Amino acid sequence: MAKVSKNARVAQRAANAGSGRDFVKVVVSVKDEKTGKYSYKTQMIHKDKVKEHLAKFK
Repeated sequence: MAKVSKNARVAQRAANAGSGRDFVKVVVSVKDEKTGKYSYKTQMIHKDKVKEHLAKFK
């Protein structure tokens, strides 16, 4: 198998721009007001919208 050059990898990254690598898994702990217990909410969110999503929980 031949070695892949760095330039080929850069072009491959541009081709994968719309792939699932643009999403991140966000885990937020949420405290229940009645019982005081914590639960965890997990979501897959686009990496550009993470700050907006976390602002909802503050």
